[in-house]
Amino acid sequence: MKLPTKPLLLQVLIPSFAVVVSAECTRGFLTGATERYILAQSAGNIAALTAIASPSLNYTESDVVTDIHKSVLTQPMKIDHGTSIHDPVNCATFTELIVTGGGNSTANKPYVIGTRMAFSADASNTYKATLIETIATKPGDWAFNATGYLHWTSRENWAPIPASKRDSRAVIKAAGDAYFDRFANVNASVPWGDSCQRLEGGAYTDTRGQGGNTCNLGLPSTLVVTNRRYVVDEEMGAVAIFVGFPGLDRSVGEQPMPDSHLFRVEGGRIRYIHTVSTCVHAGCGMNGSGIPGQKRFMSDSGANMKARVGRRSVRLRY
Repeated sequence: MKLPTKPLLLQVLIPSFAVVVSAECTRGFLTGATERYILAQSAGNIAALTAIASPSLNYTESDVVTDIHKSVLTQPMKIDHGTSIHDPVNCATFTELIVTGGGNSTANKPYVIGTRMAFSADASNTYKATLIETIATKPGDWAFNATGYLHWTSRENWAPIPASKRDSRAVIKAAGDAYFDRFANVNASVPWGDSCQRLEGGAYTDTRGQGGNTCNLGLPSTLVVTNRRYVVDEEMGAVAIFVGFPGLDRSVGEQPMPDSHLFRVEGGRIRYIHTVSTCVHAGCGMNGSGIPGQKRFMSDSGANMKARVGRRSVRLRY
């Protein structure tokens, strides 16, 4: 489900009030589930999730088990944009929400949220959510700028892939894995698109709109990224991968930070990358200067690229 880049229209979500139960994990069931999730977050009321949640639901925020009744889901939000992908094979979903905020009320605080839901059949063979893991980023998290995130997302094309041009789920998943494999091996082959852009927290790798491959800028070369959790959607040409990102927050050393990467894959090659990452301390130990030209964004091409990426990142204020 993709919402328009304007304040969320409740009529889009009204059909989701219907009870969503299924003896099969179908795309229709999963779409109804993400509609319910978005409705719950918009209203700040978890009641919309009751029909699809298992009594043994495991709910986490930033990889920490959290009481859903005290979670970010209880905060009403004016959602500006949302994109969901659906994976009937894994019976899982991923939703990206952008909330630009404005004003002083709780409903107007800015967020960029990535949420993965996983479903299993219960004793009556009815599928219910057994896991909801959320990464709710806000000011102080990695390169956070919800207005920038919305701006750049609105310029991208995340429409469904025509049936005749869809990649297999294996190809889509492999593209995301290749990206993370490259973090530990500079010789790893990554299927970059001729045009590829990366969006991190609100900062973009192609602010000048030149259209080439900028996804490969500033990648690390010594980080092993494990604990990958996947949602693959062939119709959308997308894979969301939840990981623990080591070394992201400089203030806590190599402690993995909660992170999600959403990849758009077209013709077997990466077209877009969206990342949502939280920090333990504001700015991830980088003094709030935005995307730094250090470690994670250290270009293999040398100090000149490092400096250029670093200078541009400081100016990224949308």
